[in-house]
Amino acid sequence: MYNNKAYSSTQTMPFKANYGQDPRIGFEGRKKGKYEGAKKFIEKMKEIQEEAKAALEKVQEEIKKYADRKRKEVDDYKAGDLVMLSTKDLKYQMVGRRTEKLTEKFVGSYKIKKIVLLNAVELVLPSTVRIHLVVNVSRIQCYVEQVEGQRKKQLAPVIIEGEKEWEVERILNK
Repeated sequence: MYNNKAYSSTQTMPFKANYGQDPRIGFEGRKKGKYEGAKKFIEKMKEIQEEAKAALEKVQEEIKKYADRKRKEVDDYKAGDLVMLSTKDLKYQMVGRRTEKLTEKFVGSYKIKKIVLLNAVELVLPSTVRIHLVVNVSRIQCYVEQVEGQRKKQLAPVIIEGEKEWEVERILNK
């Protein structure tokens, strides 16, 4: 027999919530004729289902309360806004770079092409960044202009045989 255990969320057995009585485990036969306590049975069923519904709502509120503790308000992004992309998902592309400890947390200033969902945006990314164009808003941050003199100049790539390459000015370490 299954469904004869009370669930912690509803505080009742599923069989009892559905049928209004404990499951029969033996082989008692059914009674013939009309059941006189039908109204009492219906009232009992409604009461059990209301109790189960109230218990489920209470559990849902509790779960929501604990889930909402980790959530934060989402910034309102618009198409055309400049954002910076988290390097958390770009680690495999930055293997040849500095140590992870010294790598920037967010890179670039990328333009938002369109808002896909409330929590997902499509970015205009260069071909060198090999990730999906649609990213979650938890992976981006609003771009803030750097102070004059602090700005890094990014060199334009040289295209050789259809692939982008950069011109090396000098080698620092031999």
